[in-house]
Formats: sequence, C-alpha cells, structure tokens
Amino acid sequence: MSDLISPLGTLAATAADIAAARLSVIAPATQLSFRGREAAIGPAGAGFGVDLPRQACRFARSGARLAAWLGPDEWLLIAEDADPAALQADLQAALAGLPHALVDVSARALGIAVEGPRAAYVLNQGCPLDLDEAAFPVGMATRTVFAKAEIVLMRETPERFRVEVWRSFAPYAWGLLEEARREFA
Repeated sequence: MSDLISPLGTLAATAADIAAARLSVIAPATQLSFRGREAAIGPAGAGFGVDLPRQACRFARSGARLAAWLGPDEWLLIAEDADPAALQADLQAALAGLPHALVDVSARALGIAVEGPRAAYVLNQGCPLDLDEAAFPVGMATRTVFAKAEIVLMRETPERFRVEVWRSFAPYAWGLLEEARREFA
C-alpha cells in the first residue's frame, strides 16, 4: 500500500508481530455518513443491504458491509465491496423523496485492527472507555477518543477491535498503539 494512499503503509510493514495485541491496516473501503429521520432508516438499510441498528452504540454487519449507529439520526456505513459512486446512487434511489443527508467520507478515515488477548488493554492506554467485554460487548460501536485523536471504535469479536481514525491522526494513533503493546514484545 502506497504512503500516498495510506500513511500507515510503512508503519504497518515494520510492525512487530506481537501475538498479545496485533496491529494491522484494514483495507480501504467505501464509507458513507448517513443522517436521516425515522422514515428514511428502513429504506437506507434496504438500499445498503444491512438493517441499520436502532439500538444506541451498536453495529450490524452483513458480509462485507457494516452499519454503525453513531447518534440518534446518524450512521457510518462501511462497504468493503462497493464503488462509492455506485453505492451512493443505490442509496439515493432507495431514499428518493425522503429527507436525509448522505456524504461520501471514504477519504476521511483509515481502519486499524487491534486484535489478540490483550487488545482491550492496549486500547485502554489511550481510550477512557471500559473495554471489558461485559461493558463493551461484541457488536458495540461508538465515537470516542484515543489520546488526542477522535476515533470510531467497534468490537468485532471478543479479541478484535476496529479503530476508524481520521487519516491525519492515523500515524499518531498507530504510534501510540505500538508504544502501548511494547510490554508484550
């Protein structure tokens, strides 16, 4: 992956393989910010191919598509299998006549996977949330901070977290994650 595409390319290539908490770059995906009221939620989910979660701080996944609830009328839609323009056209067709906002934010953030038995511990070095599985279970998603960077944090499995961090903060967040996992090297 070119550093022009992802500023994490070089950092990921030189990252040590630490089984307690592995770091990897998540492949670029189409990301859309969707905002809509009650009438638009069902059609948006149908157009996207994933029912949008209605419970606070949850995400739903179907294959290569993920919808994360970020607020009472806001979802982050991630599609690992779609062209942004085509996906946006499909969603606009499904939402025709309904008030909504749909913005392509694919270039805004990069994904980092943190996985392993000590993944939550490593993330807690910069994230103030209780990441114990009882407090932050599989399927949880929220906008929070990692040190001074705003992130969207999702727990995909008991030992795997997805961190979506703004592109300009990605090397900073990666560096802090590397520092937090050094004790397990």
